[in-house]
Amino acid sequence: AFELANGLISAPAMDDRVGCAIALKAMQALGACENEVAFVFSVQEELGLRGARTAAYAVDPDIGVALDVTLSGDTPKGPKIAVGVGKGPCIKVRDSSLVCSPRVVAGLEKAAQRAGVEAQREVLFAGGNDAGAIQGARAGVLAGTISIACRYVHSACETVSLADCEGAAKLLAEFLRDPGV
Repeated sequence: AFELANGLISAPAMDDRVGCAIALKAMQALGACENEVAFVFSVQEELGLRGARTAAYAVDPDIGVALDVTLSGDTPKGPKIAVGVGKGPCIKVRDSSLVCSPRVVAGLEKAAQRAGVEAQREVLFAGGNDAGAIQGARAGVLAGTISIACRYVHSACETVSLADCEGAAKLLAEFLRDPGV
């Protein structure tokens, strides 16, 4: 990874190494928790959400939250969407694989407020992530996603904000303590 100005880092495969790092940081921050929590590090998201589909079936969760990167609206010559690098973690509302549970979206937004994390709402009209597979597991799961705005997705120089990643870990830990759904 290369450190850039303004707290940004760039490296190949930030999609989804940052998701793994966020999960590990959230585990450390979570400590003792009254809720039963399972962390899954799945494979083949880009090949049809295969790992998340089988993991969600096996775990049979009440609520599922995927961690991923998302397109950033401030990428030169990129799509102009309403999220940007360095503006906080993104709480997904929808993408082409799912419409997030409104209860999970509201719970994530409340958790962000409690944790003092500024978050962005994300609406993506293309692509998908593991939450789409989680949502369809068994009889259905309340699902949502915490995303990190990323410039140059699927390239050798994917670029994210360390502050966004740290905020996402705080947000996730707070949500796991009290999902409020």
